[in-house]
Amino acid sequence: MTGKPYCSGCMGKFRLKVSISISRYRSDIGRFRYLRSFLTGRNGWALLRGTVIVSGALALFQHKAVMEVGGFSADTVTEDMDLIITLRHWAAENQRDIGMSFTSDPVCWTECPATLAMLQRQRRRWQLGLCQTLRKHRAMLFRRRYGMVGLLSLPFHLYVEGLGTIVEFLGYLLVPLSFFSGLISPAILVLFILLGLAYGGFLSVGAIPLGEMTYRRYPRSRDLLVLLAYGMLENVGYRQLILFFRVEGILKFLVGSHRWEKVMHKGQPLSWGVTDLTPTSIHGSTGKAA
Repeated sequence: MTGKPYCSGCMGKFRLKVSISISRYRSDIGRFRYLRSFLTGRNGWALLRGTVIVSGALALFQHKAVMEVGGFSADTVTEDMDLIITLRHWAAENQRDIGMSFTSDPVCWTECPATLAMLQRQRRRWQLGLCQTLRKHRAMLFRRRYGMVGLLSLPFHLYVEGLGTIVEFLGYLLVPLSFFSGLISPAILVLFILLGLAYGGFLSVGAIPLGEMTYRRYPRSRDLLVLLAYGMLENVGYRQLILFFRVEGILKFLVGSHRWEKVMHKGQPLSWGVTDLTPTSIHGSTGKAA
């Protein structure tokens, strides 16, 4: 590690052994969304030097730098994102060189919410924390001195992840109302739905071949096919459910809520819902993984 303030975020190599069962549908879709986020979104932001979030499963910070900015703050419910942006702000204001990276190479394990209530808590808190953090660091928006974080990353999270949630939610309300009011034709409605599903499916399914071309974590064709199916199914029902939870988070932000909703995990053993990692699946060699 260099002498400059440094932060490293890592996503664990997790593989899922998927079974088509209603009780595990939400959890398996959640794993798929994690896979897409880590292999595309966060790697992309790291490449652009615009990282504002590192994985909660494994993150390393230089102690001195964290202490200089006052440590974790209690005024947001997404303290990891807030700390990253605070470090970015501190580095720019004090003309300090700061290094941040994200890697998906380390092997670690994380657990998705297993119940609908816990999933609701998680996504509601994430959206609430996003709004709180963007408001707290609004002075960095569109400011060149903060680099790609100020010029691109924070504006993206504001307009796409923040305001985009409201726009998408209103779209689900206004499009059907417009159809039943006779403002749009059935052909336009069908085209709108097909374009939405195709675009969402393209983004979701695209993460799977990207992961296989780089890490080869799913040697069994069955697992890949099931993941591809989840990539398409995610846009029908699950996406709308998550959107509703995110809107709840925005409403909590608007009323001034600061409650940190705890997500309870079952703490299942490592063998539950996953396949064994072996050197064959990672490096192409034989033998058991440590």
